[in-house]
Amino acid sequence: MVQKARIDQQEALDFAKAIGDKIRELRVEKGFTQEKLAELAGLHSNYTGQLERGEKRLSVYTLKRVAQGFGMSLEELFRVIDPMEREDEIGEIVNLLKERSKADQRMALKLVKTVLDWRNGTEER
Repeated sequence: MVQKARIDQQEALDFAKAIGDKIRELRVEKGFTQEKLAELAGLHSNYTGQLERGEKRLSVYTLKRVAQGFGMSLEELFRVIDPMEREDEIGEIVNLLKERSKADQRMALKLVKTVLDWRNGTEER
C-alpha cells in the first residue's frame, strides 16, 4: 500500500512536470516571457516558473487562468497539454490541421462545410 502511494505520488509529479513543459513550450511559441504570461494570467511570475518546472501542482482554476493568459479556452489548453491521438480519418484530419495557421484551419472548415452541404444536396435528388 505504501509502495503504491509512492508510485502514485511520482506519477503525479511526472504529470505536473509534463504539464509545465507544455506550458513553457506554448509560452515560448507565443513569444511571452514568464513575466508576461504571469501578468496576463493574473499570477505571480515566480509561480509561473514553478509551474513550468513542475514544482507546483495545478488546480483546474489555475489552468483556466493560464489558458486565459494565452488567450485560449481551457479546452484548447487541454488539447495542447494532452492531445487526443486517433488512428482513423478524423485523427488524420486533426494531425494535418493542428500545425496549420488559424486562417488555414478556418479555410479548411469552410471547405469541409461546403463539400458536406453539396453532398447533402446531391443525395436528396
